[in-house]
Amino acid sequence: MKSLFALAALAAVTLSSPVFANAELAQKKNCMACHAVDKKLVGPAYKDVAAKYAGQKDAVAKLAEKVIKGGSGVWGQIPMPANAVTPDEAKTLVMWVLAQK
Repeated sequence: MKSLFALAALAAVTLSSPVFANAELAQKKNCMACHAVDKKLVGPAYKDVAAKYAGQKDAVAKLAEKVIKGGSGVWGQIPMPANAVTPDEAKTLVMWVLAQK
């Protein structure tokens, strides 16, 4: 019985880890200094980004490039600076952002 409980606990942590890991990555990479999930700060809310790019096949690649290189003009006059992330980190962050509802 103990091993069944331990296995269930491990499965729960494993299945929920990607969501927490991506939020933690956003914190670690300082994304949350300018963005929030549900409200505009300096930059747009992640929910708004997800809604704007919903259904666009090239959204992950396009947004990952913006995370890496920075960008301006899409959400107003304040530019987003380039970020010190790897291409894999940028893709992970963007996929997490696009999953926000």
